[in-house]
Amino acid sequence: MIFAAEVVTGSTAWIGRGLSCVCAQRRESDARLSFDMTPSQEECLQRLQNRIDVSYDSTNKDHQDALKSLWYASFPGTELLDLISDQWKEMGWQGKDPSTDFRGGGFISLENLLFFAKNFPRSFQELLKKQNGNRALWEYPFAVAGVNITFMLIQMLDLQAAKPRTLLGAIFLKLLSENERAFDILYCIAFKLMDQQWLSMHASYMDFNTVMKATRRQLEQELLMEDVQRIEDMPSYRLLSR
Repeated sequence: MIFAAEVVTGSTAWIGRGLSCVCAQRRESDARLSFDMTPSQEECLQRLQNRIDVSYDSTNKDHQDALKSLWYASFPGTELLDLISDQWKEMGWQGKDPSTDFRGGGFISLENLLFFAKNFPRSFQELLKKQNGNRALWEYPFAVAGVNITFMLIQMLDLQAAKPRTLLGAIFLKLLSENERAFDILYCIAFKLMDQQWLSMHASYMDFNTVMKATRRQLEQELLMEDVQRIEDMPSYRLLSR
C-alpha cells in the first residue's frame, strides 16, 4: 500500500477534519419527540460513554493484550515481533507504533476493530486486504480509517452528551438498549459501507473525507427509516459476512 507522505503527518491529518457538516433529514414528528431516557437507557448510554472516555494506554497490559489480539486476528499464523514494529504498517497504521493513531478514537477504536475482526472475520479480511473491486493506486490506510470511523460515529450520534439532543441520537439509544453491542455492530456496518462508497465513487486517497461524508449520510438515512427497530434491521447490515 502506498501513502502520500506529505499528507499523512499524524492522526490529526485525518481525524475529525470535514466530518461535522453532514446533517440528517429529520422525520416530521421530530419536534414532538421527547428525548427523556428510561433508567435502562441511561445505564446503557453511561456504559458506552465510559468506554468512549478510556484513552489508549500503551503501558496498560490489557490494552497491550488487545492490540496483540488484533494483530493475530488480522494475520493468523504471522508472529508479531514487537508492539512497536514496522509490521504494523501492513495493517494501515501510519507508523511502527499504533498507539499514536489511537489519540482520536481512544481505546474504543481498538475495541471496535477487534470486534469486527472476531465477529465478521470474512468482511474484516476483505477490507484489510482490499480484496473487492477495482482499487485506486492511492488506497486508504485500513487501520487509520477504522479509527476515523469510530470518531465519526461518536460525533454523528452525539454520544458524549448527557442525553440525546437529536432524533438520530434518540433512535440510536433505543437500538442500544435493545442490543448493548449496537455501537460495535454499527461500526462494522459503517466500515463496510465506507468501503462500498469508496469503490462506487472510484475514490483515491485525497477523496477520503468526501467518502466519509457520503458514508455518514447513508448511515443517517438508514437509522431514520421507520422500520429500523434493531441495529440488524439496517439495510447495510446485509453487507456484512462472517
